[in-house]
Amino acid sequence: MAALATLSAYFFIAPAANAAQSQWVQSQGGEVRIVADRPEPDGTIPAILDIRLKPGWKTYWVEPGASGIPPQITVDPKDGISFSGLRFPAPKAFHDGIASYTGYDRSVAFPLSLRREKTGSLTLKASVFLGICKDICIPVQADLHLSLPEGLAQNPLDRARIDDAVAALPMPPSDTFKVTAASFDAAENRLHLSLVTPAAAMPAELFLSGPPGYSFGKPENVTAENGKVTAEIAVRVPAKGDALKSGSVLLVARAGEQSIETPLAFD
Repeated sequence: MAALATLSAYFFIAPAANAAQSQWVQSQGGEVRIVADRPEPDGTIPAILDIRLKPGWKTYWVEPGASGIPPQITVDPKDGISFSGLRFPAPKAFHDGIASYTGYDRSVAFPLSLRREKTGSLTLKASVFLGICKDICIPVQADLHLSLPEGLAQNPLDRARIDDAVAALPMPPSDTFKVTAASFDAAENRLHLSLVTPAAAMPAELFLSGPPGYSFGKPENVTAENGKVTAEIAVRVPAKGDALKSGSVLLVARAGEQSIETPLAFD
């Protein structure tokens, strides 16, 4: 895994840009900005965290691995915009010969769950912290600002970027791609999963995230036959942690070009 450059963090305050975009914030391995569109009638603000990576660089998923940096955003609610989280496309698993980690090796956009809480013109002020890594890992910290004036005209190119990012998110489970059974063995700290997938010849890639402090090993004892997959996954439970509860673990599964996302309901 790339070593963390502890004294190499970048900190920027990017001034508001024209239209519903922040300015790009530069780092050694890429650049980051926020793109938004005018609020919807229900108050939802379509927006993405847009990350442009240079060749050979990577960034991380929400559960990045032992030494990765998960993307984090905070939004100042005093300006009339609430924030309830990031959404992520299905990631990839990487191994550098020492450690395994999970993330993205090409430019990626994370949809933001934003909502307007007052009428009139708005200003989005967001603090972003993430890792962009190659031989070393550069922590990128930035304050991103953009304006959403009342009566903002829709920008078709920006809206297309946002719509493409939403379309790349994992789908809900379907009859042909779903979890059929899930259980947690508290004595052994192991998850047991069964799935049906649309790719009979290839086991699905499985990615898990859980409560803070919990982490998950690589799938073991994997079987795959006629689109049916079973797997066991070791769980690292923190010293003061309780047994995992039904609904507390999120699964993302990828089979070929298809992916699903679902909380695990334990038997």
